[in-house]
Parts: sequence; C-alpha cells; structure tokens
Amino acid sequence: MHFDYLIIGGGIIGLSIARDLRNRFPDAKIALLEKEADVAYHSSGRNSGVLHAGFYYTADSLKAKFTRDGNKLMREYCYANKLKINECKKVVVAKDESELPSLFELDKRGKANGVDVSIIDEKQLFDIDPNVKTFKHALYSPSTATVDPVEVNQAVKNELKQKGVTFFFGEAYSARVEGNKIKTLKGNIYSATKLINAAGLYADKVAKDFGFSKKYTIIPFKGVYLKYHGNEKPVSTNVYPVPNLKNPFLGVHFTVTVDGTVKIGPTSMPAFWRENYKGFDQFSATETINILSWEARLFLSNAFGFRNLAIDEIKKYNMKYFAGLAENLVKNLDVKGFNEWGKPGIRAQLLNMQTKELVMDFVVEGDKDCIHVLNAVSPAFTCSFPFAKWVVDNYVI
Repeated sequence: MHFDYLIIGGGIIGLSIARDLRNRFPDAKIALLEKEADVAYHSSGRNSGVLHAGFYYTADSLKAKFTRDGNKLMREYCYANKLKINECKKVVVAKDESELPSLFELDKRGKANGVDVSIIDEKQLFDIDPNVKTFKHALYSPSTATVDPVEVNQAVKNELKQKGVTFFFGEAYSARVEGNKIKTLKGNIYSATKLINAAGLYADKVAKDFGFSKKYTIIPFKGVYLKYHGNEKPVSTNVYPVPNLKNPFLGVHFTVTVDGTVKIGPTSMPAFWRENYKGFDQFSATETINILSWEARLFLSNAFGFRNLAIDEIKKYNMKYFAGLAENLVKNLDVKGFNEWGKPGIRAQLLNMQTKELVMDFVVEGDKDCIHVLNAVSPAFTCSFPFAKWVVDNYVI
C-alpha cells in the first residue's frame, strides 16, 4: 500500500503531525502505523497530563517556544472539544537560601519566553495554598493546568478518522525494505512519498535503518507516581521544587490531576529495556544488554551525575521514603496517605553517545524522503501541536 505520508507511531507527536498534514493537505493520502491496539499506549498516555507553561527552558531552545505556544493551543483544543481540564495552576518553591538564585533564574527565563510568571512572597503563597511552604519567595505560574492525556489522544485520533486519515493498529515496524518502503512484523508492506518516524521509544532504531541517529541512542527512564488516599488533600495546586537546571528531570513534586487526585513523583529510575514497565513484561535480551552497557559506562564515569541519580532512585522503591521527599514542599503531610503506585511510564531519553550527555532539547533528523523525530522529550505532550507544525514546516514540505 502506498501513501503520500506514512507516519510510524501513534503517540501524541505522530497524531499531531498527521493532524497538521491533514489540515494543510485535505486530499492527501495519509496513514499512521501503530504497533499497539490503539493510540497512546506508552508515554503519550502515561504522563501526568500537566500542561506546562514554559519557564524552565532558555529562550534559545525549541522547548521554550513550543511549551509556551503548546500550552495555549492545547488548552484551546480542550475547551473547543469539551475535554476535561483542571486550571489548578502551579508554584515552584525553595527550601533554603541556596535555591533562590535558581528560582529567580526560572522567573527570568519565563519572562524572556513571554510566559505569565511572577515571583511571590510567603504571604501570597499562603493565599494560593496555605499548606505549601517556601523560603522567602516562590514562583507562581497561573497558566499551568492538567488534562487527561488519554482523552486528548483519543479526541485527536477521532478527529483524524473523521477527516479520512487511515490507521493501522497492531502493525509494528520491522525493517526497511528499500527507499521509503517498510515491512511490519506481520509481513505487510507499506510505502510512502514521505515517511515520518515518530516511534517514541523505538525512534532511534527505526532511524538507524535509514542512516540516521548515528550518534544517538535512547536510554529509557521509568517514571512512577504515588497516589494519595488520605482524608484531607495536602495541596490544591501543583507544587514543584526548584530543579537542578543541569538535567532534564524536575524533581519529586505534587501534581493535581484533572479529576482532582493528588499524587507525588515521578521517579526517574534507569530502566533496563524499552518497555520495562512491570516484571519481565516485554523483556528483550538484546535491548537489555545494550542499555545496561551504556548505563554501566554512565555509572562508572558519573556522566551528568548518573551514578548519584541511580543510587537516589533505588531508594524510591521504598514507599515511605519516596513520600517523605515531598515533605519539604508542605507544612503538614500525611505520608501514610500516599499508598498506591500509579501506572508507570517510560521516558524515551536521547543520549549523545559521543559526549555521554542527555540531550535536553528536541532533535529531528531527515532528508527529502524521510523525517525522524529522535528526541520528543518532556514536555512533548504540551508542545505537540506547535512542534508538529515546526516539523512539517522545516522537514516535510
């Protein structure tokens, strides 16, 4: 079967690219291949659902622009399609004097990015949420919200089906035959004038078959949240610590989900294979050997603090210890109320094999025939609509 545009991957990035293409080319033959039975089986449906505002990133990064614009576009999409949204806002709090410079740096970045953020004092923080604590100052983000990521993905899928985009579920990419002709594990052959790889956890593997991703590989990290089932909810807004700006993880924080559930997390545990969600499900010996080889090198060299990260993350398997990490963010906390692990997600984090650094921004490679989205890292869900437009503008047409 031949198509004008063939997209590999049914997560929010693949869906958003298909949506942008359909809106531009209403008569084009567009198809999307997804190895699972439906869309959003992986990180697109397993993330926190937070619509980030865009103040973590330097103004020269793709993340800065896409997060700011994506927050607005995703919010508009949810309201227009009557999807659930919780305008719960967000604060970033400092534990002591040493974190204030980074807090003010976030405010500076946010304002440079055109994001609505402000530095508030302890009294103003009390008015927002009386149980949240900080040292002298906090950062307030009124445009941060939460949605149901699965509901959003399903809405985009249904929109695309109505507009004539063809979906093939249960069709996992197997190999490149020649040119833009590929074969699936079922043995079916698909070809396209333009092929777009948005395969998430497997994007680097697909890209290598086409001669791309030569210096990159994906290192998976497992993220898990703890849900609160105590009597009185500890917070009413999203509460984040001041992050280490040298790595892409935001630290253990409180998230208020779209239905009002409070949870803390996530972990950032190095995973041993790409779908290392639970037990030995989807175990791959080949993947494990390759990933463990890289993780061992990163551990020994302590590149980007990987050794410290790995040791700290192991401790989080203890529920009490994990919940205790959130105590620094609030005045009172019923630690025992956090007693249920949420559904784990896997972060597809790109590693530069030459520099041994985690890549912090979006990475896309390609030529006139094929495009490969190699690093659609958090907050890719928030960024998805403007990022898709940028990919189509710069790589597809």
